[in-house]
Amino acid sequence: MHGSVPHHDLVQSTNLTRGQNQWSALDWWPPIGWWPEPARDLLEPGSATASATFVLPPRAESVHSARSFAAGTLSGWQLADLLDGMELVVSELVTNALRHGMTLTDSRAREAMRLSLIRRGAHVTCAITDPGTSAPVLRDPAPFEPGGLGLHIVESLSVCWGWCPLVPQGKAVWAVLAA
Repeated sequence: MHGSVPHHDLVQSTNLTRGQNQWSALDWWPPIGWWPEPARDLLEPGSATASATFVLPPRAESVHSARSFAAGTLSGWQLADLLDGMELVVSELVTNALRHGMTLTDSRAREAMRLSLIRRGAHVTCAITDPGTSAPVLRDPAPFEPGGLGLHIVESLSVCWGWCPLVPQGKAVWAVLAA
């Protein structure tokens, strides 16, 4: 079941005049019970649920911080089997968010990314939010082109992955790993 599946689970587009909120990359936290719609068939009824979210500044050091956070969280959840794969997935998704989701030359220079890890039984979803609007693209780089393989790594290590826009701005890119 490998592959990217765009979905709109994370989008909450309600009318502000009715007193309801909208999520954006700046304020999205995984709602209780959230799980990517394309991966719902992986869930076992009654499976343990936990989540952890970490705010990352738009700096290169955030890649290391995100890996450390993921490693500590998985260790605490007794899911060390996922550690190596999750560290690679987190590295690739945070690097992509920094390169393609952050615009440091305008007023959004101080915006942050969020890394959320959501556990449901033996599966863990890694979701990265950023203020960018462009869709992640799985591409085939030229043989000597540096970079361009990050989403191939994510795809090879995950059960499935995808993304969705957030309202009024931003996006979330997610990947599900299984122990």
